[in-house]
Amino acid sequence: MTVDLATRTLIGHVVHGDQAAFAQLYRTYRTPALKFCLHLLKDRDEAENMVHDLFVKLWERRASINPDLNFNSFLFTCLRNLTFDYLKQVEKSQQFKQRYLERMETFRDEDTADEEARVQRLQTAIDGLSHRRKAILLLSIEEGKSYGEIAELLRISKNTVKNQLVKARQLLRDTVDVAIS
Repeated sequence: MTVDLATRTLIGHVVHGDQAAFAQLYRTYRTPALKFCLHLLKDRDEAENMVHDLFVKLWERRASINPDLNFNSFLFTCLRNLTFDYLKQVEKSQQFKQRYLERMETFRDEDTADEEARVQRLQTAIDGLSHRRKAILLLSIEEGKSYGEIAELLRISKNTVKNQLVKARQLLRDTVDVAIS
């Protein structure tokens, strides 16, 4: 009974704004509160933050604390509720993150499908080029040959190579809407 009376007296002083009484209340309940939160959260830093936040809220709302009620039950009920709210928030955050990642994967799949369709259109357009124009384009793009090297290989002038490449690229841009460099 003396503990209850001492606690009630201490809470009464806190309610009236006694900072020394609040410091005593904090020293008395900090360790058990921390152990309780740590047991539920399994994260020491978050448990310490939660206990600290609760005591800040208690000080801010001290006028609404009833010294006649069981402070121990009140304190641990508040901690339990804060912990459960935090865990719900973490779960929602994880669900949001998972949905975001799934959406990004969907967009990536769509981008891959778009890219595949684009490559297919490009290949069809290249296949539609004349034999000579296709050969010049492939030597330039796939093998990285210069105008002079292509001209020498195909025994045509550099000017012909240049003109054929310009025409091939323009046709591909018009057909596939792809800029070929």
